[in-house]
Amino acid sequence: MSTLLEAYKNNPVQLHHLIPLDFPSLRAVPESHVWPESYNFRLSLPDENLSIPIVDLKDPNIAYNIGRACQTWGIFQVTNHGLPSGLLEDVEYEARRLFSLPVEQKRKVLRSPGGATGYGCARITPFFPKFMWHEGFTVMGSSVDHARVLWPHGYKRFCDAMDKYQKHMKILAHNLFLTILSSLDLSDAENDWAAAVYDSKSNALQLNSYPACPDPTRTIGLAPHTDSLLLTILHHCETNGLQTFRDGFGWVPVHRVSGALTVNVGDLLHILSNGKFPTVCHRAMVNRTRHRISVAYFYGPRADSVVGPFSRLGLPRYQTLTLKEYIGIKAKHLDKALSLITI
Repeated sequence: MSTLLEAYKNNPVQLHHLIPLDFPSLRAVPESHVWPESYNFRLSLPDENLSIPIVDLKDPNIAYNIGRACQTWGIFQVTNHGLPSGLLEDVEYEARRLFSLPVEQKRKVLRSPGGATGYGCARITPFFPKFMWHEGFTVMGSSVDHARVLWPHGYKRFCDAMDKYQKHMKILAHNLFLTILSSLDLSDAENDWAAAVYDSKSNALQLNSYPACPDPTRTIGLAPHTDSLLLTILHHCETNGLQTFRDGFGWVPVHRVSGALTVNVGDLLHILSNGKFPTVCHRAMVNRTRHRISVAYFYGPRADSVVGPFSRLGLPRYQTLTLKEYIGIKAKHLDKALSLITI
């Protein structure tokens, strides 16, 4: 079976694009991380109507509400999602424990140029003129091999938290995916395909660290991008920093709602919906005094799955291709990937 790991292996990045700075040792932003003024760091003008939808998963109108949120914004927050608050706290604690390790220790599990798991800079780094104020750690399946290196005698609790979190997230993501699709007119075969996505192993857990920054006005945590798979579910801690781009308005802050999770449409769901659901361009900003942590879960079909617009949604706007093929295109072209498969 073709896997997501293989898709990334075929599209390696250069080693110097993988190694984060030793952020705690810095008293100023180095030139390598100072972004040009052409990257607009300003938010849109305040508007009480500019806030992403909040969807209660126990609302009897959930299918309509979630479909409308996907169509109008492509990003929303969910409450009553069923994830234990203790589990969210555990995974955040373990992420902080990892990122607080000395840089020499973290670099022992540096992601390989052709790898997809481990410690390192964001994969989108090569597409931008400057580096980001960010370090990440990616898990696909078990984290035990890397965790044993980081904590030879204390790795089990990290692995247990990551395993439990992935299991809960997979169930939630699949239920959200089916609920979103219920707002579309699908054939029986397409509904069967959607139901079978649950058995995929094309899912990833991304731990993100945005250390406190001496000058947040001159750098960025994560540059503007869209996510490649079907859905992303994000848990972010108390410090805000996520922003989404809204056509006609500009950058809009995503204010964290206590206990809620943020969900956004990825490129593949945009393709499946024939453009009905917008894929969401988003970015992360940094804070002068607070270290921000977020945990993103990416949900997708098998890497060899054939993906194209669903049949009853009008003339197809996009070519049909496999997930592995799309990952390859995006690895080479990033934000131009969708335009390259437009019919």
